[in-house]
Amino acid sequence: MTPEVILVLIILIASIVLFISNRVRMDLVGLLVLGSLAISNLVSTAQALSGFSNPAVITVWAVLILSGGLARTGIASKLGKFVLKLAGDNEVKLLIIIMLTSGILSGFMNSIGVASLFLPVVIDIARRTNRPPSRFLMPLAFACLLGGLNTLIGTPPNILISEALREAGLTPFQMFDFTPIGLAILFSGTIYMALVGRHLLPKIDLTKELNRPPDVTDLYDFQERMAFIRLPSNSPLAGKSLLESRLGAALELNVISVFREKIPLMAPRPDFILQAGDRLLVEGHLDRLFEFQGKDHLLLDRENLPLEKIVSGDIKLAEIYIPLGSSLAGLTLPQTAFRYTYNLIVLAIQRKTATYYNDLATMPLQEGDTLLVKGLQKNLELIEDEEDLLLSKVGVSRDFHLEDHILMARVPASSNLAGKSLISSRLGDAFGLSVQGIIRQDKTELMPPPEEILQAGDTLILMGNITNLRTIEGLQNLIIETDTQPNLAELETDETGIIEAVLSPHSSLPGKAVRELDFRAKYGLTILAIWREGRAYRSHLRDFKLRFGDAMLLFGPRRRLCMFGTEPDFLVLSEDALPAPRSNKAPLALLIMALVLFTVILNWLPISIAAVAGVALMILTGCLEMDEAYRLIDWKAVFLIAGMLPLGIALEQTGAANLIGDILITLLGNAGPLALSAGLFILASLGSQIMPNPAVAVLLVPIALNTAAEMAISPYPLMMTIAVSASAAFLSPVGHPANLLVMGPGGYKFSDYVKVGLPLTIIVFLVSLSLMPLIWPY
Repeated sequence: MTPEVILVLIILIASIVLFISNRVRMDLVGLLVLGSLAISNLVSTAQALSGFSNPAVITVWAVLILSGGLARTGIASKLGKFVLKLAGDNEVKLLIIIMLTSGILSGFMNSIGVASLFLPVVIDIARRTNRPPSRFLMPLAFACLLGGLNTLIGTPPNILISEALREAGLTPFQMFDFTPIGLAILFSGTIYMALVGRHLLPKIDLTKELNRPPDVTDLYDFQERMAFIRLPSNSPLAGKSLLESRLGAALELNVISVFREKIPLMAPRPDFILQAGDRLLVEGHLDRLFEFQGKDHLLLDRENLPLEKIVSGDIKLAEIYIPLGSSLAGLTLPQTAFRYTYNLIVLAIQRKTATYYNDLATMPLQEGDTLLVKGLQKNLELIEDEEDLLLSKVGVSRDFHLEDHILMARVPASSNLAGKSLISSRLGDAFGLSVQGIIRQDKTELMPPPEEILQAGDTLILMGNITNLRTIEGLQNLIIETDTQPNLAELETDETGIIEAVLSPHSSLPGKAVRELDFRAKYGLTILAIWREGRAYRSHLRDFKLRFGDAMLLFGPRRRLCMFGTEPDFLVLSEDALPAPRSNKAPLALLIMALVLFTVILNWLPISIAAVAGVALMILTGCLEMDEAYRLIDWKAVFLIAGMLPLGIALEQTGAANLIGDILITLLGNAGPLALSAGLFILASLGSQIMPNPAVAVLLVPIALNTAAEMAISPYPLMMTIAVSASAAFLSPVGHPANLLVMGPGGYKFSDYVKVGLPLTIIVFLVSLSLMPLIWPY
């Protein structure tokens, strides 16, 4: 084994490990592979970058835009609704028509796009027929995967495999070469789901008896976490905005409506000003509300303490400057782990002519900011070696008026803070108060660690505003109406409504906490609950990090809900909230798509050129806007494929593909080419559960070509086997974005995919291997 082979196999194994671990984004893995191959001289510079100009890559993004044009003009939606109406109320008939319609459309549109398009339609049909959406959504996703096998443009692996044949000097697959096997598999999968698979699907009850027709809100069952609270006549919260009241930050409550003089104001904005006597309908973790009520948690001792109270001989104040080019710019203090990295406490941030003392954790740092910090002299001296920070001076100018923001408060015996650590007390996050010191039994700790446990009788030296302490008092004095049961039906009016939404497959938000999105201020909506892996979450939502597959229950003004339907990061599961299609452009979009297919079928143009020309016509005729076209491209898939294609070249050039092929021949060759196809199917289908299926195709194509040459058999059945098996990602929600898309709305768990998908995988395996020798002889 040559050093080149060893090196390319190391890169191959490393990429597979990265895909499986999911620690690194898939598109970044592709770029890492590209860079590794070029740096190690396993491929030339031109070969390393060839993926970006590869016709297969261009075809993939062009087909995504063409699919978007069909969706945006309403063609696919109208067709889907028309066909689904034929099913009536019979569950089996509904399931069959859903699968066949979405499957056939997936042959001409991107399968993720078809799943996104049909999702609200299928959910609406399920509810109108009084059936759980879980009975239809997994079949929808699986049908989109199966239907992509019907044509050349159905899935990226089909396109990649056809292009690989062309580059190898062989005749590439044509538009409908996939159809015979694809249709047989689609029909077989549909029959399985209708007869057996549907009985394996979960039955999540969406129709609990409420005071209105069955709806998605039943699934989240959040009514038990709702309550009415009232501001007393002398409430310190009167005159404060909802944001300033800290009801969300401190008590983790969503204010759904405010009743003032019996007139409800639904979905109030964060800047809504509270008044004494206001009656608030809130939703969230009510235990925290009851824990706060009627108790003193912090008692103000003195105001305007001298600055010397927060410093000592070893502990100094200093000003630190954020220079140009600092990597900290754009990040918040928690994102930089400032306290743990530099062992310094930030007291204030000065920006131009303004100085900020409160809510510093939510402020992204900017170049030119001056941070007012406190810390040990030795830690301040270490800043001189930092490139991202400049120590401006030790000591703070009196112009900052820090004395006005130093407070002293006592922790009484009744306080729920006693027994909690500083970090779990959430004094900073919830109230904008920074603990600068703890006085306990005449001893003062001026740099208490975040893990320090508070005790009854402690006196806290705080940085903040006295109004923040008044806010705590206001929360303690809230009146909870325990004798009034909120009526969920009152939430939906002519002005306000409830919708369900999921993250779109191309969203950039996974991994971000809800608080980072500033959801209520940005979208004007309230997140009532998040559904994940068969469970509803209703509390601590501010700190909830979003994932693909999450479903969210949203409440707010209907005009805001309709605007939310246009957000590219989310897919709304209610047709009422979706933007109106450009129906007048539907004939043009249909004609353009027909022209693309016609020119490819007659071999007048390569698929890549025909698709790009179709995209240009879609935009030129107004079926799509240019910005919409850019948003439709799955850039992660583009960079993944472009980055992985050079690995296929390296496998071929170094002889690694021959080596792996020889191993396959040794293991399976004596059993004949059908056994070899079976081995490739199992390898590709297992790989597709944990890796993107384009990457699976790229890795196995050179192995299949070399193996076919070694055994002197036709490469076409092996290549077709890879195309089929790379799309057989039924065993895992992460196997394909369409699976993830339905996971939240369907309430599925990981095990549901294995239970329903394993028999389907076996059926696809048996059908494809039975037909392959008949249609594509060895």
